[in-house]
Amino acid sequence: MSSDTRPYVAFQAGSELPVVKDELRRAIIAERESRSPHERELAAADFAQVVGDIPVVRAAACVAAYAARAAEPATTPLLDRLAQRGATVLLPVLGTGLQRQWAHLTTTEELAVRAPGRPPEPPGPAMGAEALAEADVVLVPALAVDSSGARLGHGGGWYDRVLEHVRPGVPVIAMVFPSEIYDAETHPLPQELHDRHVDAVATTSGWRALGEAAAQR
Repeated sequence: MSSDTRPYVAFQAGSELPVVKDELRRAIIAERESRSPHERELAAADFAQVVGDIPVVRAAACVAAYAARAAEPATTPLLDRLAQRGATVLLPVLGTGLQRQWAHLTTTEELAVRAPGRPPEPPGPAMGAEALAEADVVLVPALAVDSSGARLGHGGGWYDRVLEHVRPGVPVIAMVFPSEIYDAETHPLPQELHDRHVDAVATTSGWRALGEAAAQR
């Protein structure tokens, strides 16, 4: 682990990146789980304010987002804010054959956990991955991002595959806690060929463009 106070696993050419990723995931998840329910509640309100005020989110007619699991950056206040202003909100759902699909959110009161270990979901009906082409902005969960736009997810690879359906030019924004942003020069995140970068990151204290998107600003 790094001497930096935030979790980090050093690696080099030839390292087994899946192993490095898993070790880093465990460390970050442990940090997240140490937060109290009160801290998570306060963070949820901050995320709703920060993300809801990002210009591209505020202007979007359709937002693809996610319903958070317990230790993740909470999204319920943000989803409420988006729905209340009239935006169409798409959330991931577990479809037939255990495939991940999408469904429209009407209200967060309808969200329910439908399978062990899964995040809450709206009741449906479920739509295929191509439904993501409706979105004007995509909000994705992450365990960490770095300044190049590299994203560390939970390891299933679903977002890396489904983001292929995003329309060209539509921004993908990750939501993490402030300590989960890494400097790509000094603490790059491990990346494999299939990993999809994000265009920006939002925390409880603000948001910033990343990688090529930052260079273009």
